[in-house]
Amino acid sequence: MNPDPIKILLAEDDVNLGFVIHDNLKQHGFLVDLCKDGEVALKNFTHKDYDICILDIMMPKMDGFTLASKIRAKNTQVPILFLTAKTLKEDRLQGFMLGGDDYITKPFSIEELLLRINVFVKRSNAAVKQLKTFFQIGKYSFDPGNLLLTNKKEEKKLTQMEADILSYLCHRKSEVVKRSEILKAIWGEDDYFNGRSLDVFISRLRKYLKDDENIKILNHHGVGFKLMF
Repeated sequence: MNPDPIKILLAEDDVNLGFVIHDNLKQHGFLVDLCKDGEVALKNFTHKDYDICILDIMMPKMDGFTLASKIRAKNTQVPILFLTAKTLKEDRLQGFMLGGDDYITKPFSIEELLLRINVFVKRSNAAVKQLKTFFQIGKYSFDPGNLLLTNKKEEKKLTQMEADILSYLCHRKSEVVKRSEILKAIWGEDDYFNGRSLDVFISRLRKYLKDDENIKILNHHGVGFKLMF
C-alpha cells in the first residue's frame, strides 16, 4: 500500500513564483494548496490538515510571521518553512522564536526546496517510529512521539523541532554531541544560521527543564552539547 501523499500549505503572494512552486511540488507527488495571502492561508489551515506549511514572510493582509504564530497556537507539531528575501539574522531568529523550523532565502532552486521538505518528511517518519519511546529526565517524563514534557507541576507541549533536539540529546545522554552532527541530523545541513537557531532551541529547552537543578545541557564551546541528569 502506498503511503498517503504529503499535504502542503503554500502561502505565497507572488503569482509567478507561487505557480512555479505549486506546479513543481505537484509533479513530485505532493498535494499543495496555494494561498495568495496570509488570511486565506489561515482559513485553509483552520479547516484542513497539513503535513508541512511553506510561508512567504512578506504578504498582504497577514505577513508570514503573524501567520506562523497563529498556526502555532493551533498546532505545535506541523513543520513551518519560511520563504524570504530577507537575510538578516534577526529576521531568521524572530521566525524561529515564533516556532518556525527552517528558512530558505530567495532566490532558491526547486531542488533546494525539495531537499528541505524531504528533511521534514524524514523527521516525521522517525517520529512515528519513536511513538513508543519514553525518557525519564530527572523529574521530567518526556514522550517524544506525543511531544510532551511533564513533571508534577505541569505538562508542556513541545514543538516538533524542540522534541527532535531533546530526543537526540537523550539518546546520547552524558556524551558531548557535536553541533555539526545535530545540525545535519535535524536540519539536514550545517551552516551559520542553522547553528544560531540551534542555540535558540537549546536555550528554550534549558528553560523548560529549569525546575530540576540536576539537569544540565552543557555547552562545550566550539564543539557541541552534553545532556546531564
